[in-house]
Amino acid sequence: MAGPPAPLTRNQRLVRRFVPLAVGAVVVVWVLTAALGGGSSTVASTTTTAPAVRTTTTTSTVPVTTTTSAAGALPQTGAYPSGSSAQFQASMADLFGAVAHGTPQTAAGAFFPQAAYVQLKSIGGASSDYQDRLLAEYDQDLAAATAGLGADATSATLVSVQVPMQYAHWVPPGECENSVGYFEVANSRVVYSLGGVTRSFGIASLISWRGEWYVVHLGAILRPGSGGFVLDPRTGAGTSAPSTTC
Repeated sequence: MAGPPAPLTRNQRLVRRFVPLAVGAVVVVWVLTAALGGGSSTVASTTTTAPAVRTTTTTSTVPVTTTTSAAGALPQTGAYPSGSSAQFQASMADLFGAVAHGTPQTAAGAFFPQAAYVQLKSIGGASSDYQDRLLAEYDQDLAAATAGLGADATSATLVSVQVPMQYAHWVPPGECENSVGYFEVANSRVVYSLGGVTRSFGIASLISWRGEWYVVHLGAILRPGSGGFVLDPRTGAGTSAPSTTC
């Protein structure tokens, strides 16, 4: 039978005491290094991908004309339009901006949608009538309004668009070669400031589609000749006269 183990020397006791501590320290350092390395990778990935998402969201915009065209493809409703709706105010800002800067294409969203006009009219060739007559006259009238502002047109600022809602009326189906009814109001006023002076001109006719006003005639309904027209340009806000035109 073996006797008791010989006593450890001083050096042996030191080895037994400190080697496990050193190994444990190495393990802790390795674990921390791995954890920090993984965390650093995750942060870098998040920082790289986030700007791409924000850029995509910011740059994906829908033009006003697209929204207007979509609304025109939907059926008419009897909703009463407002001269203070967000859509109408935005479209009037686009219209006046087009006049001030001579860019009629940017006023497309203020004009009655073609798809709605095709539903509205009971005539043949409604699409051609829209493009060749209504839209062509609108472009001519916008150009005439730009010329009416003069050389300092780009410094003009929109003050308001006054819609005389007291004169708004319902045009029922069957009138004016229409198969669908709508609200109509004549002689609204575009009020603007130029060189410190308040001025204005008229909108010959607004008609409604699904509870929103759109321009259908800007300078004139019954045109006295060819070319563009500006309706009743005035110094000051001007006044709106009642009308029962189609």
